[in-house]
Amino acid sequence: MTEKKENSAKQIKTGAFLKELLSGSMVSEKIILKNLGYISLVTFLAALYIANRFHAERITRETASLQREVKDLRAEALSTSADLMFVSRQSQVYNLIKEKGLNLEEVKTPPYKLLVDKK
Repeated sequence: MTEKKENSAKQIKTGAFLKELLSGSMVSEKIILKNLGYISLVTFLAALYIANRFHAERITRETASLQREVKDLRAEALSTSADLMFVSRQSQVYNLIKEKGLNLEEVKTPPYKLLVDKK
């Protein structure tokens, strides 16, 4: 007789378990409510992970953009420096003076220093 009672108790427990599982009360009351703190922690950490990923991608895009800009500016600086060196050569300065029609002449004698005695 005890064996019958145990089998019927097991069937009742199994039946009650299935009934709770299918109705959703087991999931909502027993699993979710008991672990609500852990579920909220995991949700917060997932949101933090996603936000960190977006932040890292934005920084990577900005870094790549700034590197391209530095590369372009370096090329422009080299080009400007080369142009300046070309224009500042003596022969180029002489040609520019002739083109502009300025009445300047090239100095034929080297510069000299004036010495004054202080008495």
